[in-house]
Formats: sequence, C-alpha cells, structure tokens
Amino acid sequence: MKKHENFRYISKRISFIRNIFQCICCAVLIFELILFLNGNGSIWSVIFLLILLLGFHVVWWIWIVQPFKWCEALTERILNGYVMKDSSENDYLYLSPMNQQQTQKMIGVLNGPQVVDLNKRQAQYLALQNQINPHFLYNTLESIRGEALIAGMDSVADMTEALAKFFRYTITKVENLVSVQEELDNCETYFLIQKYRFGDRIELHVECDADDWDDIMNCKIPKLTLQPILENSIIHGTELKVGRSNLIIAFERTKERLIIRISDDGIGMDEEKLAQLNGRLRSESSSMDYKQQNEKGGIALVNVNNRIHLIFGEEYGMHIYSIPDKGTDVEISVPLLTNEESIRNRGML
Repeated sequence: MKKHENFRYISKRISFIRNIFQCICCAVLIFELILFLNGNGSIWSVIFLLILLLGFHVVWWIWIVQPFKWCEALTERILNGYVMKDSSENDYLYLSPMNQQQTQKMIGVLNGPQVVDLNKRQAQYLALQNQINPHFLYNTLESIRGEALIAGMDSVADMTEALAKFFRYTITKVENLVSVQEELDNCETYFLIQKYRFGDRIELHVECDADDWDDIMNCKIPKLTLQPILENSIIHGTELKVGRSNLIIAFERTKERLIIRISDDGIGMDEEKLAQLNGRLRSESSSMDYKQQNEKGGIALVNVNNRIHLIFGEEYGMHIYSIPDKGTDVEISVPLLTNEESIRNRGML
C-alpha cells in the first residue's frame, strides 16, 4: 500500500461518527446564528459552538490522526529493518496495548533465532554451491596458462595466472572483513592485468607514512573496497585521457578512523555530475534496485558505499572530489580496526 493508505482505510470506519457530529454542530451553529441575527439568540451560544467545533477537530487530530500516523511510520520502519532497543520509551507510538504486543511479537519473529539460523543455512548452502563453478574456472585458466607456457607465450601465461589469482580472491574468499594488505595485493593483481592492456600509459603508486605502514596494512576493511574504486578510476578517468596517467592509493590514519584516497589525474567531472554522484552516496541508495543504479552509472561506488554503511554505519562511507581535466579523488572513511579485539567490540562479522 502507498504511504498513509492504511490510515485512510481505517479512518473511513470512524469518519461516520465524526461527520454526524460535525453536521449536528453545524446545524445548531447555523440555527443559533439565525436566532442571533434576528435578535432572539446570544452571541455566547455562537462562540461556544464555534469553540466546541474547533475543539472537536483538535481532539480528532491528536487522538485519532496522529496516533495512526505514528503507528504507520513505526510499522514501516520495522518492515525496513529498524528495531527499537527500548520499546518503553516509545509507548505513545502504539494505538493500544494489544497493538504493542502484536508489534513486539512481529519484531521477535523477524529477529528470532529460527529466522537467523535459516538465513545462515541458506547462505552456507549458496556458498557451497557457488564453489563448484570457480573450481572449473581455475582449472580452465590453469590449462590455458600451461598451453601458453608450452607455446612460449610468457605474457599470456602471466596474464592468465594474474586473472586466476584475482578470481580466487574475489570469488573464493568469503570473509566480510579482510586486511588492507590483502586488499592492496588484490589491487596490484588487478592492475597487473590492466597493464597488459594499457602498457606504460598507466602507473600505480601507493602512499603511506612509513611509521604507520605495518599498523595500516593490518587494519580490517570490507572485502573488495579498493579494487572496484580503482577500476572505476581507470575506466571513467584515465582511459579517456590522452597520454600517461597516474593512479594513487593513499592511506592515512587518525585516532579512530582509517582514511583511504584513490586518486587519478584523468578527465575529472563537472560540478553537476559530481553533485549528483555525491547526492546518491548520501541518499538511501541501498533501496534502489540494481537496474536503476546500472542505468545511472557509478554502480561500483554505490555498491562499496552501501556495504560500508551496512557493516560500520551511516557515519562512515565515501565522498568524491573532482575537477574537470584535473582528476578525481575518492575518499573512503572506515573505523580503525587494528586487532581482533576492536572488531569484537564493534560487533563486526
């Protein structure tokens, strides 16, 4: 149903009483007004009826309209995945004690161990099922590599090996969080494949304070955070540029955050496109369907940003800076998770 359609449906059931009361009040008001104009009535009667009619509308709004709207908003939030931690602070949102019990029971069902266990088992089954096709892919790539080595085509063999390594990390590794070092290694593997295409046209540089290198490399970030952004920079930035291009992955740590900047010196983008893209990253883009995202472009950025939001919260994510004909910077902000204890404290998977 559309928004507030439930409220309109329920209000029809009680609007009959409201309409009867309003008709009676209006009829009496008109009668008293006629008597007053003819000199047979009192102005206080007219004022009293006006106050009564106005008071009825105020009570109708406070006791009928607002509770239904609050209850509908609460139900919509619950269905979208929001769960209140302390329901006692929001008792005014319920229409009745029975409605509160029903809502709490629905929350319990949606977050119950049976549903969680079912989702976990389904995910495990799909993970096992999806392991079959990757093994066929790895074996095929290894056969191609062997044939290339026999034929003396070393570049083809190296590219096939890099592709197999990239797919192995992308498909087989199922952890939600991986180390920065693992992500960086995957980026270098991906970049090696792109070097066979672009040659000396592109160069990749990694920047990080030497004193922070070990700590940053051991930090945990969502899997496939860097490579999709690097790929996006190559396709939409440097590929369309004439001449050599440089891509930079820079790491910086603060007291509580890890800041990652992926930069290119490509064609950049104008202010309008930049504002639209940052607007999509700030909005609830996770509710957009895949087809709509794909039609608008920037699906890699939205995907990475959504996964950061899902794992760490809305206060983290990415922002894009760009200047036409100068290049683009994608800044990623995630919490600084340097050890297993910090991951457990945040309740990360």
